[in-house]
Formats: sequence, C-alpha cells, structure tokens
Amino acid sequence: MEEFLRSYSRLCRERGAEPQETVLQRLHELPRGRLDLAAQSLTLDTCRALGALLPREAQLTELVLSDCMLSEEGAALLLQGLCANTILRFLDLKGNNLQARGAEALGKLLRQNKSIQSLTLEWNNLGAWEEAFATFCRALAGNPALRQLDLRNNQISHQGAEELALALKANTGLQQLEQAMEHSQDREAAARESRTRTRVLSKEVRHLREEKSKQFLDLMETIERQREELARSSRASALRVGQLQEALDERHSIINALRAKLQMAEAALALSEQKAQDLGELLAAAEQEQQSLAQKQAKEHRLQQQEAAERESKLLRDLSTANEKNLLLRNQVDELERKVKSQQDQLFLARQELTTTAAELKMRAVQAEERLDLEKRRSRQSLEDAEQLRAKEAEHMARHLEESQRALQERVQRLEAARLSLEEELSRAKAAALGERGRAEEELMKAKSQVRLEEQQRLGHLEEKLRLLAQARDEAQATCLQQKQMVAEAQARGGQLGLQVEALRRRLEELQQELSNKDQEKVVEVTRVRVEFQEQNGRLQAELAAQEGLKEKVAALERQLRVTASGHREALLDRESENASLREKLRLREAEIARIREEEAQRASCLQSAVLAYVQGSPARALSPHK
Repeated sequence: MEEFLRSYSRLCRERGAEPQETVLQRLHELPRGRLDLAAQSLTLDTCRALGALLPREAQLTELVLSDCMLSEEGAALLLQGLCANTILRFLDLKGNNLQARGAEALGKLLRQNKSIQSLTLEWNNLGAWEEAFATFCRALAGNPALRQLDLRNNQISHQGAEELALALKANTGLQQLEQAMEHSQDREAAARESRTRTRVLSKEVRHLREEKSKQFLDLMETIERQREELARSSRASALRVGQLQEALDERHSIINALRAKLQMAEAALALSEQKAQDLGELLAAAEQEQQSLAQKQAKEHRLQQQEAAERESKLLRDLSTANEKNLLLRNQVDELERKVKSQQDQLFLARQELTTTAAELKMRAVQAEERLDLEKRRSRQSLEDAEQLRAKEAEHMARHLEESQRALQERVQRLEAARLSLEEELSRAKAAALGERGRAEEELMKAKSQVRLEEQQRLGHLEEKLRLLAQARDEAQATCLQQKQMVAEAQARGGQLGLQVEALRRRLEELQQELSNKDQEKVVEVTRVRVEFQEQNGRLQAELAAQEGLKEKVAALERQLRVTASGHREALLDRESENASLREKLRLREAEIARIREEEAQRASCLQSAVLAYVQGSPARALSPHK
C-alpha cells in the first residue's frame, strides 16, 4: 500500500489540495489487499484522487467505505473509478445515504464490473427514487458475478420490490438468495404436513373427554403469549431502528447543510475583511494625497512669497536708480549753470538727455505697472485653481467615504440576515424532529391497536380449536410433549432474539451517543459562528469609528485649507495695498520730476536771456564783475 499512499498524496497535491491525515494514517496501518476507510469523512478531493487510483490498483481485493458520509458527487467518482477495476471482490458502502445519482452509478458499476462478488448497501436510500432503483435492478439482472447482496433498510417501495423481484428472477448467481428460497420451501412443506396432522388429530380428538383441557389451554395461552411478545418486540425494535436511522439521516443532511452555510459565511467574512483592508489602503492613499497637496500648496505659497519679494526688491532698485539719476541730473544742471555762458550746445544736449530719461522713466513705470497687473492676475488664477482643485478633492473624498460606509452597512446587514437564516433553519430542524417524533408515536399506537385486534382474532380461533381438541386425552399428552419440545425451541429462538435485541439496543445506544455528540458539535459550531459574527461586528464598528476619525481629519484639513486661503487673500490684499502705495509714490515722484523739469526749463530760459543780454550788452556792463 506504500505505492498507493504515495500516488494518493501526489494526486492531491497536483489538484491543489492537501491529503487527509486520517486517510494517510489508515493507509499506513492497513494490511496488504484491503482498504478500510470506515467512519472517515471523505472530502470531494479525496474521492476524486481515489477514483483516479482505483482503476490501476492491482492488489486491492476488499474496499470498505461504510459510514463515510459520501456526497452524491464523491460516490459517483469512486464508483466510476471501480468500473475498470478487475481485482476487487468485496465492496462495502453501508450507511452513506446514497440516493438517485448513487443508484445510477451503482447500476453502471454492475454493468461494467464483472469481478465484484459481495456488495453491501445497507442503510442507504436507493429505493426512494423508483426510476434510479429500476436502473440498478436492470443492471443487477445482467451481472452473473455477484454472489452476495445486502439491501436492508433502503426504503424500497412496492414498485421497487417488483423491479427487484424481476431482477432476481433473471439473475442466477446470487447464492444466498437461492438458499433462502430452499429454506422457505422446506418450511412450507412442514407447514402443510402439520396442517394435515392437525386435521387428523382434530377428527380423532373429538371423542375424548375434557380432563386435561384446562392444562392444555394454559399451556397454549402461555406459548401464544410468548410468541406474540417475541413478535411484538421484534416489530417494535425493527420500527424503532428504522425511525432512528431516518432521524440519523435527517441529522446528517442538516449537518451537511449547516456546514455548507458555515463555509459560505466564512467566505463572506473573508471577502468583507479583504474589502475593509482595501478601504484602509484607499484611505491611506487619500491621506498621502492630501499631505502631498498641502506640501504642494505650501511650496507654491513660498514661491509666490519669493517672487513678490524679488519684485519688491526690483522696484526698490529701480527707484534707487531713478533717485541716482535725478541726483545726476541735478549735478548736470548745476554744471550747466556754471558753463551756460560758454557751452550752449551742451544745454541742448542736456535737454535731450532729460527728455530721454523722462521717457525711460515713463516706460519703466508703465512696464512695472503691467508686471504688477500680470502678477496679480497670475496669483488670482492660481488661487482660484487651487480652490477648485481642493473643492473637487474634498467632494471626491466625501463621496468615496459615503460609498464605503454604505457598502460596509450593506455587508453588516447581509451578515445579520445570514445569521437570522441560520437560526431559522435550526428552529425548523428542531420542529421537524419534534414532528417526526410525534408521527412515530402515532404509528406506534396504531401498530399496538392492530396487534391487539390480531390477538383477539387469534384467541377466537384458538378457542375453537381447543373445543375441538377437548376430548383428545391421550393424543393431547403426545401433543403436549411435542408442544414442550416446540416451547424449548421457541425458548431457544427467544434467547437468540433476546441476543439480537440486546445487540440492537447497544447499537441504539451507540447511535444515541453519536447523535448527542453531533448535537454538541453543532452547538459548538453555532457558538463559534456567533462569536465570529460578534468579532466581525466589533471589527466593523472599529472600522466605522476609524472612518469617523478620518472624516474629522478631512474636516480639519478643510478648515486648515480655508485658513490658509484666507491668509493668502489677506497677503494679496496687503500686496495690493503696497502696490497702490508704490504707485502713489511713483505718481508723486513723476509730479516732482515734472516740477523739476519746469524749473529747469525756466532756469534755462532765464540763462538764455541773460546770455543774450550779456552778449549784446555795453562795454561797461562787460567790465562789471561776473556773477
């Protein structure tokens, strides 16, 4: 089995699943030629791997899969793998709740496999689906290799029994069923012989007296009571076992459904955790974007401050240069006053230089004003763009937070609905169990009443027989001896039935213990799911609290942005006031320059008239001292 074990592990890993530890342990412990996986809960991946290995397995002669809780798909995969196996002789599928698909897969197995000699299908539901069971019976009729078949407790209906009878009529290889028919023929012959003997004895006993009639009546009553008690106990035990098996099957189906729902709930919880993690990443990215925007705005603000400082320094430099030029012009005017008599041409050049400097000053003033207007428009446009970008970002973040909050609320509602549906299904399962119990008690009362009617009818027949046998004294003694022997045999059978009843009682106790264990496991699972739901709710509440904190941070950032924007507006207003003051200073400076020009023009005209008068004056005036 080592090669089988390695192949099983390899196939499971190739299909992306881990091999079951219990299956590996059983494969280590089992002897050669036998694979016993009884009472092991086999998964679908394990069934698929075993179904792929069974056609190539050349040493396996006995396969035991009883009480494995196989699903319909898992059973179909295993039986499909056995179709091509020619070595297997014994197959045990007891207690797996096989239904329609399982019956069809078994029919395909009996049609294709001619090596299986013993097939155990006890405690399944093959007979509940008539068409699938008819397919199984047709396949059974054409299989000559099968020697032993166990179909007890499979809910076979009347139509299923007819199909099974036709299949058994066509199949001549089932040895145990043929032996049972021969025993029934022997019992029927013995019954016919006993009936003929009783008729002869009734004819002969009519002439005897009633001396020992009372003793015989008591003996017959005790025998009949023992028989009735044995029959009643056997019927009650069979009925109880059937009810327990049905309840166990229902519990298995309910447990499977609960497990599937628990898996779905776990998947939904994992999905919600992943989405919560994604939301956290999105929030972190949003915070980083906000930080980057704040840094960018701070950097732009610093650049704007630097540019404003540079413009201010440039204007100051221009003013200083203008002042220097004014001083230079004044010096030149003084020099012209000293040299006006000898340098008239230089006076015109000075006038031209004054006009050019005035034009340059005007041009520079106009350019400075244009640059100020341009910088003002640029700053206003940048502030408007930053305000629009901030409003769009804030609106996007608010909308994203609202969508994430709505999604989380919807997930919480879905989880709550799943929890309520699980609780409703548990309550429905409990109600169904109580209903089944009530129906079982009603059926038991009906069976008791029917048994009482049958007892009364039998007592009437026995009284008639006893009145006919009242006069058979000697034959009564012989009959008493025979009846004593029969009583001994009945006691022996009663002992056997008692042993069987004791075994059934132990089996019922084991089933009750298993049911109690399953109930405890179910309670533990339900509590675990509730705890997980509570933890998930706590995590979701924590996430909601974190989102509230993020909202507060966003509001704080918006307030900070508003404060910075107001600061920028105040700075701009200050800059505009400074620019207005600078323009006022420039206007005053231009007025002063115009006044100086007028004064210089007046001085030049005075000097010119004085020079002309000096040139055209008298010699006496020429001898006068020079001013």
